[in-house]
Amino acid sequence: MEPVRSRADLIGAIVYEAKEWRRELHSHPQTKYEETFASDFVCRKLSEWDISCESGIAVTGVVATIEGRSNKSGRAVAFRADMDALDITEASGQPWTSRNPGKMHACGHDGHTATLLALARYLQQSRNFDGTVRLIFQPAEEGGMGAVRMIEEKLLERFPFDEIYAYHNWPYAPRGSFSIANGKMLAAADEFHVEFLGQGGHAAMPELARDVVPAACSFVLAVQSLVSREMKPTETALVTVANVHAGTGAVNVISGNAKVSGTVRTFHEKDRSHMEARIAQMAEAVATLYRAKVKVEYLRHMDPVINDPAAVEYCRAAASKIAGETNVLPFEPVMGAEDFGGFLSVRPGAFIAVGQREAEKDSPHNAPLHSPKYDFNDEIIGLSAEYFAELAEKRLPIE
Repeated sequence: MEPVRSRADLIGAIVYEAKEWRRELHSHPQTKYEETFASDFVCRKLSEWDISCESGIAVTGVVATIEGRSNKSGRAVAFRADMDALDITEASGQPWTSRNPGKMHACGHDGHTATLLALARYLQQSRNFDGTVRLIFQPAEEGGMGAVRMIEEKLLERFPFDEIYAYHNWPYAPRGSFSIANGKMLAAADEFHVEFLGQGGHAAMPELARDVVPAACSFVLAVQSLVSREMKPTETALVTVANVHAGTGAVNVISGNAKVSGTVRTFHEKDRSHMEARIAQMAEAVATLYRAKVKVEYLRHMDPVINDPAAVEYCRAAASKIAGETNVLPFEPVMGAEDFGGFLSVRPGAFIAVGQREAEKDSPHNAPLHSPKYDFNDEIIGLSAEYFAELAEKRLPIE
């Protein structure tokens, strides 16, 4: 009689292949809503393992469903991986470097996808849970609001689940460590575009023009006061003006228009709404002061990642079981954004960071996220898959 294999043994046997999946995905990066290679790859693997899945959700998204040995609870838990790449030319020097010029998996979504596939393979083999596991392979995390689009396309109605979890590789923490925040973890990300419209003219005759360059400059200075003078010192928000465009390049021409754009990061809805309203008010006031007209566009993109306190405790327990309590660390909230917040806005759950930093100073696993020299660390695939498996089995226990 063949001995029963442990979860660690089963996942360990899968990881060797999972590393190859990751490298294959890395070699064929595609950006938001164009992730056909990853989507087809995921569907092909799931089909090989007789796992039910549906594709074409939010263009390239895939959702897989795995049933446990029983379903007395009627509950479902979801796990998410993102699949999209970035518009970056790779310089990692790895053998599996991008074959698509100007496109690169510079944020590790290839590794997240491989991890979720490893989890799928394990759960299909073991089915050591009661209820249903949903595996969500999300497109367009990088600025495409893929999570929101999946929800808008009836994700919850078609594939209901009670709670949801995800992870992100973290090159800023040592390999083998987990980091999680209780509550706010990553900020909402919005953008604003302000265009001042005046009257162009000759630089030597400013009285015949309506110069909007001073208006743009005044607006840039004004918005800097939003955080320092209109936010409680104990709260956190950020406004960054990233672009200012005016003029033709000639030094004797007054520009008839000037454009200012940037990003706003907040954690709370009241602060988000305040920033949106005040940016418009400031733009209007400055335009009036300089006899100009103004157009304001404010775009809400990613929702904040606010971890559910109960879910955080489940995650800490699972990570401690896999990596040991000393390797489960607090996560200091950062103003970066993650589209996983879209899922957390409709279901409780939690997001965790898995360290991938190596001791070697020049390791590509230590390069920052979105760096052309970055590469996902394959050594965390097994760790992360086992963490997910522990969560699935603890949240959907067999009686």
